[in-house]
Amino acid sequence: LFPRGCTDVICCVFLLLAIVGYVAVGIIAWTHGDPRKVIYPTDSRGEFCGQKGTKNANKPYLFYFNIVKCASPLVLLEFQCPTPQICVEKCPDRYLTYLNAHRSQDFEYYKQFCVPGFQSNKGVAEVLRDGDCPAVLIPSKPLARRCFPAIHAHKGVLMVGNETTYEDGHGSRKNITELVEGAKKANGVLEARQLAMRIFEDYTVSWYWIVIGLVIAMVMSLLFIVLLRFLAGIMVWVMIIMVILVLGYGIFHCYMEYMRLRGEAGSDISLVDLGFQTDLRVYLHLRQTWMAFMIILSILEAVIILLLIFLRKRILIAIALIKEASRAVGYVMCSLLYPLVTFLLLCLCIAYWASTAVFLSTSNEAVYKIFDDGTCQFAGNTCNPETFAASNESRLCPGAHCQFAFYGGESGYHRALLGLQIFNAFMFFWLANFVLALGQVTLAGAFASYYWALHKPDDLPAFPLFSAFGRALRYHTGSLAFGALILAIVQIIRVILESPITSASLSSPLAAENRFAKFLMTCLKCCFWCLEKFIRFLNRNAYIMIAIYGTNFCTSARNAFFLLMRNIIRVAVLDKVTDFLFLLGKLLIVGSVGILAFFFFTHRIRIVQDTAPPLNYYWVPILTVIIGSYLIAHGFFSVYGMCVDTLFLCFCDPGEDLERNDGSQERPYFMSPELRDILLKGSAEEGKRAEVEE
Repeated sequence: LFPRGCTDVICCVFLLLAIVGYVAVGIIAWTHGDPRKVIYPTDSRGEFCGQKGTKNANKPYLFYFNIVKCASPLVLLEFQCPTPQICVEKCPDRYLTYLNAHRSQDFEYYKQFCVPGFQSNKGVAEVLRDGDCPAVLIPSKPLARRCFPAIHAHKGVLMVGNETTYEDGHGSRKNITELVEGAKKANGVLEARQLAMRIFEDYTVSWYWIVIGLVIAMVMSLLFIVLLRFLAGIMVWVMIIMVILVLGYGIFHCYMEYMRLRGEAGSDISLVDLGFQTDLRVYLHLRQTWMAFMIILSILEAVIILLLIFLRKRILIAIALIKEASRAVGYVMCSLLYPLVTFLLLCLCIAYWASTAVFLSTSNEAVYKIFDDGTCQFAGNTCNPETFAASNESRLCPGAHCQFAFYGGESGYHRALLGLQIFNAFMFFWLANFVLALGQVTLAGAFASYYWALHKPDDLPAFPLFSAFGRALRYHTGSLAFGALILAIVQIIRVILESPITSASLSSPLAAENRFAKFLMTCLKCCFWCLEKFIRFLNRNAYIMIAIYGTNFCTSARNAFFLLMRNIIRVAVLDKVTDFLFLLGKLLIVGSVGILAFFFFTHRIRIVQDTAPPLNYYWVPILTVIIGSYLIAHGFFSVYGMCVDTLFLCFCDPGEDLERNDGSQERPYFMSPELRDILLKGSAEEGKRAEVEE
């Protein structure tokens, strides 16, 4: 290739300094963070329930003294119920009041639900006043390691155990609906976590089959690519026909399900009336769901058929270009495995970012606040649980408690946590984009070596992929960092615009009246989305120019942009049509594996009907297989895509091959005769078409 030297050295230095700072942030987070705050529930003293090596190791469940108080608005403000909470070995399984249990044989059982170290040397009134024991025990069941009343419906009547009312421990009886309200508020913060736990359970019983599905997708992708190397024309047409057939079967299946549900009770409920349900299987019992699927697939089928009709001649030229790309891939076969390197590096970036984010989010200190029924003027103030009993607040508010509220802090480090989280996200985007850029430059350099080899394959380097990888790291780390930095800045701005904090500020009463602010925010989101897409497109072509000519990022981006603008017809005809064909290949692989996963996990394949695991949500492994299959197929096809783009830019640049050479024996073209015929034919046809239109 062309002579080169180090480019954008300043950006390389900035990247190294940023990585050093990122490592320092990780060390600080790991020093102060404590992931146990996410895993284990915390009692009123800020101690973890069920953690090994502590006094609560055999007490994995959190017990609420009076769960009715969880209906208080404080639950939403402080994410904590204004009632004492302790760690217990098991949830209560019987009705029992403190008055009845006192001086009876059930008292030893009752004492395990009192505060640790409780001594029965106080009177009943003093114990209940000081909050040493709950006034009443109610049959409960553990949910997300919390004890919630075992409420169930019998003939439309809510009951706990066999009762519709319960004694509150103070001499009066209350309705079960009050328990329901308290349990709902206490459970509100846990519903998402419970959904995550069920999804996790599905993964634990189906991961083996998910891996098999992904392996099938990998084998299909590899087989498709290998066949594309030798039978490009046939494979492209087979791919087109198979995509049409797969979509056609999807339309037929949706129609059959739609007709099967005719007349079934509840199948005519609309999606709007049903609302959001965590169990997505509910939607599959609605006719409207299958109608929506059928309409979407029909539109997709019609669009693909129309595109094939209008692009039939261009598809023939694109197939010839894919054949030439297949020859290049055939000489650099190890390029098909390079996406695995990119995948492993991205996994490292994701793992470091996720672990640092968890440790940063759990590096706060326990904050204790005063909780009361609402009569205490000091309610909500911070307090010290060790000195609260002797404090002035305790004396003025006898019924108040100093208990754990949440994790926070007022030190400089705690105030800087938000900034550190933003820096963590920014560095993740920067490093992830750098890894992707390194992969693109490496593949482009390898395929450019093929193009600029006069006698193919004799003039190719012994290891073109490794040579390109070494050149990228040795000379162009700074340029890759520069392009990744620009994209990371746009992405972090988009994250901030989409963040819950920004959305909450726009949902305030003042902002709700200002429609212009919401309109402006929507325009900003749209503009930055378009900007990110444009920068991705420009960066990709700039990296190809860097791999070919060794110029810096700005020069490469400028040259790539004007080169594409001068050849806009060729870009539209060849480059984008090949992208469309590759997309059909991805859809074929994803659709085939997805249909297989659907029939397997829904127990519709009789041969292996008993082998499929029981699941809470069968859409969890199906979606995982579909998304994973797409990523795998995209990884393999991205090699072909980069090969086509590299050959395309090498051909289009008039400063080298076309202008310096004329195809004679003295000055032969570097491009192969097949590639010259493909591209010159394509541009000639478009030129004639343009003249006719004029």
